[in-house]
Amino acid sequence: MTDRIVGLVILAAAIWYGLTAGTYEASFGDPLGPAAFPVMLSVPVAVLSLFLLVRPDANPAWAKGAPLLRQVAAVCILVSYALALEPLGFLLVTFAAVALLCRLLGGRWGRSAVSGVAISLLLFVAFDQVLGLPLPALPEFVS
Repeated sequence: MTDRIVGLVILAAAIWYGLTAGTYEASFGDPLGPAAFPVMLSVPVAVLSLFLLVRPDANPAWAKGAPLLRQVAAVCILVSYALALEPLGFLLVTFAAVALLCRLLGGRWGRSAVSGVAISLLLFVAFDQVLGLPLPALPEFVS
């Protein structure tokens, strides 16, 4: 039963996400429009949620203890990332999120920090320079 509940919640979120994406506006000249990627993302999420509704696991095992705490921490990091992205800038927030997620997965602090720097710089160059999608690189109070 729990798989069906989760599948229904994910399906509702995917439908809401896909419908809401149609209202996105951007100041740059993207030929497909800013809604293309979110709509393309919502379709497979909706299809996969239907799998949970149609073929649920007979005995789902819910996480307990430390794994559950790590899952909750990961969700908190991702929500914080979304909330802090605009005011604190892409580079700083992406670095922090990647480094903290690496630590949650068992990485050492040094390697987690290196991963954070590398991924934040690589994604910034990919989105800002290659794809031409403007990102707030630095915090609002710096610029």
